[in-house]
Amino acid sequence: MPVLLLKAIMTDTPLLHGDLPVDGPAKSATAVRPGSNLPEFSVSDLARALKRTVEDNYGYVRVRGEISQPKRHGSGHLYLRLKDETAVLEAVCWKGTVQRLAIRPEEGMEVVCTGRLTTYPGRSQYQLVIESMELAGEGALLKLLEERRRRLAAEGLFDASRKRRLPYLPTVIGVVTSPTGAVIRDILHRLADRFPRHVLLWPVAVQGEQAAAQIAAAIAGFNALDGRGPVPRPDLLIVARGGGSLEDLMAFNEEIVVRAAAASAIPLISAVGHETDTTLIDFAADLRAPTPTAAAEMAVPVRSELSAQLLDKERRLVAAMARGMAERRTRIDGLARGLGDPRVLLETCAQRLDDRSERLDLAMQGLFERRSRLVAEMAGRLRHPRETLTAARARLESETRALDAAQRRVLLQQDATLARVADRLTPLSLTRRLTEGAGRLTAAAAGLERGFSRVVDTAANRLTTLRALLDSYSYKSVLARGFVLVVGPGGQAITAAAQTHPGDVVRLTFAAGHADAQILGDPREGGGEDPGAEREPGRANKRVEGEGREARARTARKQSAHRDRDVQGDLF
Repeated sequence: MPVLLLKAIMTDTPLLHGDLPVDGPAKSATAVRPGSNLPEFSVSDLARALKRTVEDNYGYVRVRGEISQPKRHGSGHLYLRLKDETAVLEAVCWKGTVQRLAIRPEEGMEVVCTGRLTTYPGRSQYQLVIESMELAGEGALLKLLEERRRRLAAEGLFDASRKRRLPYLPTVIGVVTSPTGAVIRDILHRLADRFPRHVLLWPVAVQGEQAAAQIAAAIAGFNALDGRGPVPRPDLLIVARGGGSLEDLMAFNEEIVVRAAAASAIPLISAVGHETDTTLIDFAADLRAPTPTAAAEMAVPVRSELSAQLLDKERRLVAAMARGMAERRTRIDGLARGLGDPRVLLETCAQRLDDRSERLDLAMQGLFERRSRLVAEMAGRLRHPRETLTAARARLESETRALDAAQRRVLLQQDATLARVADRLTPLSLTRRLTEGAGRLTAAAAGLERGFSRVVDTAANRLTTLRALLDSYSYKSVLARGFVLVVGPGGQAITAAAQTHPGDVVRLTFAAGHADAQILGDPREGGGEDPGAEREPGRANKRVEGEGREARARTARKQSAHRDRDVQGDLF
C-alpha cells in the first residue's frame, strides 16, 4: 500500500525522502525545522490527502470475501468485515443501501461486494463502502438456502398442520406473476379449456432486486381485499413463474416471500419453475404444482367431467328419493293403523292444558304475595340513610379530634428531642473529638511503622539463617571435600557398583567441572576388588568399615538435602 500511495501522489517536482507533493498536505505546511527541508503537516491535512488518494484510485471496486462479524447499528447502518485466508477488510453499508440489498448478510457467507474504497481518519483505517452485494457462486447460494430452510422450518412455517384444502370450484382466482410472460397466457388458456373462471392478475416482477418485495406485497394485497368493493376477493391464489437458473428463481427463496405465503389466509398454490426446480415458497404454500399449467389444472375441475358427474348424481338422487318416499309412505300407513282417533287425543290434551294453565295462574299469584310480604318486612328492618350518615359523621369528627391531639403530642416530642440533640452538637465538642482522633491516629501510625520494621528485620534474619543452613546441606560442599558425583547414561545418579555394566560411559561431577569415564570391568564378578584383599584381612575390614561410613555419610547428606528442599519450600 505505501508503494501504491507513493505512485498516486507523485508529481513532476523532485521530492526528497519523506516529502509529500505540493498539491497535498504540503500546502498547509506551517513550519520547517531549522537545518532540514522536511515540511511539517498537521494530522488532519495528512489524513485528508490520504483519503483523496485512496478514493481517486479505488473509486469503483469489486471485492470477494467471507463476511465476518456483521453488526447492525441502531442508526440502521451495517458494519462488517470481509476476510480471506490472509487479510481482513473493514466495510460499511449505509442505511439506504442496506434496505436495497438483494440478500441478507450473515456470518460466514461468501459474497462479492461492489463499492468504493475510502478512509476513516478517526481510526486511521481504510474501509469499503458497499453499494451492492451478491452471493459468490452457486455453492454458497445453496448453503444459504439450506440454512434459511432449516431456520424457517424450525419456526413451524412448513408444518403440514398449516396446510389448507383448496376450494373445489373457486369463483375468483388470483394470479401473482409477470403480465408479459407466457405463464399468464398458459394459465388462462388451461382455465378456459377446463372450467372458465374469473381471474385477477396482480402484475409483479419475477426476478431482480425488487421482485421479492413486489411478490410479498401482492400476496398481502389479495388477502387485504374484503370483497365488498368493486374488486372481488379471490378464493384461491396462484404464484407462478417459468423456469430459470437458481439465481433467476432467487426472489421466491427470500424470507419475506416465504413468510407472506405462510401467512396467507387464502389457499395458495406455488407454481415456480419446472418439475426439477424447488424454491422455499413451495414448502410454505398449501400445494405445490410442478408447472404453472399444472397449477391451473389443480385449481379447477374439467367442466364436461363435472357435468357428467352431476347428471349421474342427479339420477341417483332422484331414484334414492323415490325409494325413500315409498318406504316412508308404507311405514306411515302401518303406524296409522295402530294409532287411535286423533280428535279424541287432542280433546284430552286440550283439557289437561286448561287445568295446568289455571294452576299456574294461582301459583304465580301466591308467589307474588309472598315476595311482597318479604320485601315489606325487610324494609321495616332497614335504617334510614339520614341516620346512617349522621352516625358516620359523628365517628369521623371524633376520629379527627383524636388525630389532631396525637399529632400535637408527636410534634411536642420531636421538638424536645431536637432541642436535646442541638444542645450536644456544639462546635467546641466536635473540635475536641477531632483533636483526640488525630492524636490517636498519629500514635497508631508510629506504632504501625515500628511493628513493620520489627517484622521485616525478623524475616531478614530468618532468611539469612535458612540460607546458611541451605548452603551447609548442599551436596556441592561435599564435592568440595574431594567426593565425586557419578551419573549414568540415563541421567540417574549411581549409588552402587551393581548399577553399572562394562563399557558404560558415566559422567563424573567434581566440585569444579565435569569429566566422562568408562566402566572397564564387571563389578558383579569381583573384578573391581583389590588383589591384596585376601592377603590382608584387616585391611579389607577397614575398607569395608570405611565404605560403610561413606554410605552413611551419603545417606545423611541426602536427608539433609531433602530437609533443605523442605525448608526452601516452607520459606518461598
